[in-house]
Amino acid sequence: MASKNLRIEKYPTVLYNANLNPLGIPDSVKTAISENIGSITKYPDIYYNNLKNAVADYTGMTLDRIVMGNGSADLYKLFASLLKPKKAVLLSPGPMEYEGVLTSYKCKVDYYSLSEEDEFVLDMDTFISKLKKGVDLIMISNPNNPTSKLIPLADIKKLLEACVERNIFLILDEMYIEFVDDYSDYTAISLTDEFNNLAIIRSVSKFFSVPGLRFAYALMNNPSLMTLVDITTTKNNIASLTALACSAMFKDEKYIEEGRSMIHTERSLVYLAMSTSKNLKLFKPEANYMLAKLLKEDVTSGVVAEHCNQRGIIIRRCDNIRGLSNQFIRFCFMNPKQNDLMVNTILEIL
Repeated sequence: MASKNLRIEKYPTVLYNANLNPLGIPDSVKTAISENIGSITKYPDIYYNNLKNAVADYTGMTLDRIVMGNGSADLYKLFASLLKPKKAVLLSPGPMEYEGVLTSYKCKVDYYSLSEEDEFVLDMDTFISKLKKGVDLIMISNPNNPTSKLIPLADIKKLLEACVERNIFLILDEMYIEFVDDYSDYTAISLTDEFNNLAIIRSVSKFFSVPGLRFAYALMNNPSLMTLVDITTTKNNIASLTALACSAMFKDEKYIEEGRSMIHTERSLVYLAMSTSKNLKLFKPEANYMLAKLLKEDVTSGVVAEHCNQRGIIIRRCDNIRGLSNQFIRFCFMNPKQNDLMVNTILEIL
């Protein structure tokens, strides 16, 4: 029995729990860093003109609507400190880190439970009807993590209209939106023209596979809040190499198109391959990862994770995610060969 727990060394470790683009680091990033390594001897330019213009071109936003930060967590904390919410609503299941940030700023957190029977799809009318008095902040990821479900743009607009009536600010985390097919039809960027109670947060960590660069940005159209951001944030808070790498990365059209194409194909193939199992319930994914429920008796997420670990496949157990249990696992899509191994490894234990 002990041998079953031994790691099979011939298999390289692949992080299916990290949700990173399977293409890995863009060549544009490698080039920018190697050619500009000497920039670390200087302090960053506090204006970040190249980086801001790159973000503006990539998103279609104007420079005066861009906030930059050291990763998404940095921006979560920034908005929590500036908005000072007293009561927030989060989705369950949803990203775990939101609650920790909000409660550290003494914000009470309520949860709206998504239904497994409804495939964890958010019914916006019902959600709005359940908003209680005193709520002043809603924080949602779109697509949702870990369910990989997408909220239509029309529903986001409906929510924003309801938030205006109730004096609620909406933070919309679009960390995974770029993996979605035709994502420009779903991003809420266009809604910033109409609503000043909206902040969209994006990160380069997942889509560009560079979490170590620690760069994220927020998009909003709220001059008074932008003034507070300008007053409170450090002027040169983005590292020189990060600024150079990201400026090049946002213009790397070849990488961007290849990444979207690979995820589109692998998402479909993995879903079809795993849907053949009667012992697995799949929640059809929109992003670059999928949630699945284990239906076989006595097979828990821990059992599946241990079995996968032997072949270097590190999946996400969902035991500790609010609204889920040890019956659920989540995994992202990597390259074709890696995905074949992952699918076969999971299915053979079911």
